[in-house]
Amino acid sequence: METSLIDLELGFVILLTVAAVVALINQHIRMPYTVALVAVGLLLSFFPNFLHFTVSSDLILAILVPPLLFEATLHIKWDGLKADLMPILLLAVGGTVISTVIVGSITMQVLSIPFTSAMAFGALISATDPVAVIAFFRSLGVSKRLSILVEGESLFNDGVAIVLFGLAVTAAGTGSDIENFRLTEALVQFMRVAFGGLGIGLTLGFVASHLILKYVDNAMIETATSVALAFGAFVVAEELHLSGILAVVAAGLMVGNIGMQNTSPTTKLTLENFWEFMAFAVNSLVFLVIGLEIVIEQLFAWWQPIVVAVVAILLSRGVVVYSLTWLHGRFQPEGAVPKSYRHIMYWGGLRGAISLALALTLTGNVFGEVIDKELEIMTFGVVLFTLLVQGTTIDKLIRYFGLAKKRPQLMEQQRQQAIMYAKLTGQKELARMRDEGILFKDVAIAMETIYKSEIAHHKSLLRQHLQAYPELEQEMYFQARMNVIKAERSAYSDAAQRGIISEHMYEALIEETNDRLAAVGLLRAKQPWLQKEPSPNTAPKEAQEGRNG
Repeated sequence: METSLIDLELGFVILLTVAAVVALINQHIRMPYTVALVAVGLLLSFFPNFLHFTVSSDLILAILVPPLLFEATLHIKWDGLKADLMPILLLAVGGTVISTVIVGSITMQVLSIPFTSAMAFGALISATDPVAVIAFFRSLGVSKRLSILVEGESLFNDGVAIVLFGLAVTAAGTGSDIENFRLTEALVQFMRVAFGGLGIGLTLGFVASHLILKYVDNAMIETATSVALAFGAFVVAEELHLSGILAVVAAGLMVGNIGMQNTSPTTKLTLENFWEFMAFAVNSLVFLVIGLEIVIEQLFAWWQPIVVAVVAILLSRGVVVYSLTWLHGRFQPEGAVPKSYRHIMYWGGLRGAISLALALTLTGNVFGEVIDKELEIMTFGVVLFTLLVQGTTIDKLIRYFGLAKKRPQLMEQQRQQAIMYAKLTGQKELARMRDEGILFKDVAIAMETIYKSEIAHHKSLLRQHLQAYPELEQEMYFQARMNVIKAERSAYSDAAQRGIISEHMYEALIEETNDRLAAVGLLRAKQPWLQKEPSPNTAPKEAQEGRNG
């Protein structure tokens, strides 16, 4: 046991080190970070002794997935989720069921897989993982509504897929097949597991938000409570044979919408920083593990079932997204999902950690050794296809439909600011070389004259630009205020380290500074220019014209 724990710890250290190196290199290449991790994991899979521990489904589902889901839900506000709750639930619940049936039926007919086995595969491969897509959304400035639609569906369909997979495995264990499959019993079981998990998460999240985060003003204790809640909600629900995944989602939503409002600004910043790191670390581990678990030789040997599975998931995803969003639009035309959004939701239906974890439970004694192996390799093939093909092309699709809405006027403002910053830096370096005698005085004066002229020119351009778009000047003001306050906070930290102020005084000053920072952030968030969301139906040509001014 001691050796096993050491091997496990060493494996995590190695994986995190690899992830840090990949993140560093990825800053200089245009590739989704998660896709880069999978690619590196694939390369490392050629070295069989790279890790000295076995990756199990329990490691992914019970250790890696809960913090990943919890962090994602912390940033989803109820107001935005409530506005699109109907299409999200339609896609997450109805869509997962439909996808399970379509994929299961195709694999059963084409590959001659038994009914329960085919349905289990349909369930495990129906859980979408939008991590790579959401990263592109943030970098390209895609609207909040599209982000909520994609991420909200994924958060809920994870739990639904696991419940459906469990029902299929249970049916296989009892010897049930298509002729004696009881839909009513399965539906009752599904409702019990799903709603029971949500109930556990909401209850624990409510208790933590109202008792700990509201009345205990201690950042360390509150952070520890959030960690205990993320894992505890999963464990409690699973022990009661309910959905642990849905419990974590519900608990995270409760903390993100109530707990974060009850706590102090200092604790809120601490929580956000901690969970941001947790998301980075866990995402890195998950996608490296995906690459490590996939054996290229097996993919080539089973290429025909993989092709069938890929076609099945693309077909089912198209049916689910386009039919259910159309149905929702018929009943709620004012909240209809735009066509351009539907295309992104279709192609952004990547598969990842949940599918991999469920596939790893097929150890040869669930549906039989041959079928379990076939389903596992099919899952690996589908996950790899969605990440390497869909994950690397989704940004082009977003740009094609004009959904990359970083405002051209904001980009121009940042360009002028960057040029001025660079010119001023060059001017300072020139002055240093002149003062140290590296440059002759007459040469330095001539170059300084050019720099002064260029700086004055770009200042004039920036001033004209801000006169044309006065809201940008307000944005610059708020950004400057936040930068200055952060600088003050760093100065307090330096003063405490030098012993100029006591620890008690440092904590008081930091809390006051965080309050000011939170107040500026709140004022900035309420500015009208941030509330305007670009039209989702903008055609590519129109978007290009807008970018050209």
